[in-house]
Amino acid sequence: MSLIGVVAEQEAESRVAATPETVKVIRSLGYDVVVEKGAGAKASFPDSAYEAAGAKLGSSADSWGADIVLTVSAPSDSEISKLKKGSVLVGVLSPALKPELLEALSKQGVTALAMDAVPRISRAQSMDVLSSMANIAGYRAVIEAAHEFGRFFTGQVTAAGKVAPAKVLVAGAGVAGLAAIGSASSLGAIVRATDPRPEVADQVKSIGGEYLLVEVDEQMQSSDGYAKETSKAYEQRAAEIYSEQAADVDIIITTALIPGRPAPKLITAEDVALMKPGSVIVDMAAAQGGNVAGSVAGKKIVTANGVTILGYTDLPSRLPAQSSQLYGTNLVNLLKLLTPGKDGKAVIDFEDVVMRSVTVVKDGATTWPPPPVQVSAAPVAKAEPVVIPEKKKMSGSTRAALIALGLAALFGVVTLAPAPLPEHFLVLMLSVVIGFYVIG
Repeated sequence: MSLIGVVAEQEAESRVAATPETVKVIRSLGYDVVVEKGAGAKASFPDSAYEAAGAKLGSSADSWGADIVLTVSAPSDSEISKLKKGSVLVGVLSPALKPELLEALSKQGVTALAMDAVPRISRAQSMDVLSSMANIAGYRAVIEAAHEFGRFFTGQVTAAGKVAPAKVLVAGAGVAGLAAIGSASSLGAIVRATDPRPEVADQVKSIGGEYLLVEVDEQMQSSDGYAKETSKAYEQRAAEIYSEQAADVDIIITTALIPGRPAPKLITAEDVALMKPGSVIVDMAAAQGGNVAGSVAGKKIVTANGVTILGYTDLPSRLPAQSSQLYGTNLVNLLKLLTPGKDGKAVIDFEDVVMRSVTVVKDGATTWPPPPVQVSAAPVAKAEPVVIPEKKKMSGSTRAALIALGLAALFGVVTLAPAPLPEHFLVLMLSVVIGFYVIG
């Protein structure tokens, strides 16, 4: 039976890798759990709740010295030194951006699983940390923008006058972008969105947004489920749209990221200069260089023309309880895959595409990058032609007979009806005739 350690994160991180609820599930897989004292305090999970779930409380050395160590952020050099040889580290490691981290983990002789390297395939969705955190980040981006914005999001008609709704532009309609679109729309804003994949237009519209099509001869596709670089033609036309929108909207939220590469630049300094004083930009890609000229990772910047640029890199961490719950669930689903016997023994099978993809260091040997994973798209279903039976036309004599029969029946009803009905019927007929000529 292996021991799983849940460590306390570094000072800037409010999340925790396991909640009391996920500890119960981990215990059901046959593992013992030790939680570093105070690990869940910032996420409102007291030590007593972990003890009630069956975990033991320990020191930093106890949790980092476990057989399997669960963390949120990538470990520092001092934390890596606490890992014992042959142990397994699981966390968000950014292997494509931090080769020095992989080297340090290799020297320590451990196995490292990167939660942010989960492939975009159907059976791995329950372990997809990037999607879980992006969903929270998109929501929080709107909340941060609303906090800085000096007006309502929704339009209102009051005794003091009419208030126009805020206009929001979301660049990118992935998980984070859709979360931002839905949140801003639910607050009453007019929301517009861009994305190089035209197939997301229906998703944008379904949650209250307007899709701005960048009209170029390019169909955005990806073999691995992640975003890729766009063509020069697309970038040129998109830049024109961003400039047009910058002069009109009140809030811009950018979400464009390409795994393993610096974030693409979408909003230029000239675009920022076009925005009205009091406008807000949230650059969700600030940690990877940013989509916006002038954004600084982790900082709030106010430009000379009064535009606030938020480069916060800890948006999921600003909702620590919710983020920890989702992240912990993602980890539990990975542990279920690693523990088929539910006997507290983790088995890393490189024949499994998910395990192979997330394993970036194996027993001290670097195994990143993994072989490419092809994401198969369902073929577009061809619409079957619908045969509509031809309606048989009524002959002229039949039509005339039916009209005559109807008039006779109507005449009989009017003749036999009580006195008020014929007068009312006459008024009705005259109204129909007069209305036809007046309106027609």
